[in-house]
Amino acid sequence: MEVKPIYTYPKSMENRVTNYCPGCHHGIVHKLVAELIDDMNLFEKTIIVWPVGCSVVGYEYFKTDGCIAAHGRAPAMATGIKRANPEKFVISYQGDGDLASIGMAEIVHAAARGEKITVVFINNTNYGMTGGQMAPTTLPGQKTTTSPYGRDPNLCGWPIRVSELLSTIDGAAYIARAALNKPARITQAKKYLKKAFNTQLKGIGFSLVEFISACPVQWHMTPLKSLERIENELIPYYPLGEFKVKEGVTDVS
Repeated sequence: MEVKPIYTYPKSMENRVTNYCPGCHHGIVHKLVAELIDDMNLFEKTIIVWPVGCSVVGYEYFKTDGCIAAHGRAPAMATGIKRANPEKFVISYQGDGDLASIGMAEIVHAAARGEKITVVFINNTNYGMTGGQMAPTTLPGQKTTTSPYGRDPNLCGWPIRVSELLSTIDGAAYIARAALNKPARITQAKKYLKKAFNTQLKGIGFSLVEFISACPVQWHMTPLKSLERIENELIPYYPLGEFKVKEGVTDVS
């Protein structure tokens, strides 16, 4: 009897050991990106711009073309690549410190210009790679290495809801926020990401999917407790869903 596989390793990914911490969600997002690259026959045309942060070594896991941008500058580099090579499929992969702090100007103006790139945005509410410092997305009261008594909005300001902010910009065509703490949510996240990919392929404009992600090591939690924190603390502050869907963006069931 012939045995047919129902699940295979994405062809666009390298088969190698990960450097990500146990319970980190970067690996899940990598898998979703790779599966869609395979499913949508995008391998030959994909270029991924990697950030400064935990996913800086993402190029080690993907067989696609790629490059590394200076901290926060991935949207600017992705813009140049896409404008010089409009036939390519360009992804900017960024964390919250990279995108929402030093790179805030780049992401806002890329959206304002309606650049035809797709941004994969990982929001784990801290600077994971460099020691768990407070990020623009750190929640009020959250303890980090630079807010040991908890983030005080009166002193440090309030967290930035990136998806809501970018959805107000005319050049943004598709903006969504997903979570990865449950299987059903991972399935939904892939649907959002496919819509973002289609937005670029159809030349409609700028697209971004934000992923609420776990960082167990810097949160000082077990992977299981990190999933509970996402459900009980992060999602109430960062609600899930689609925030901007321009006409023409393909609806994916």
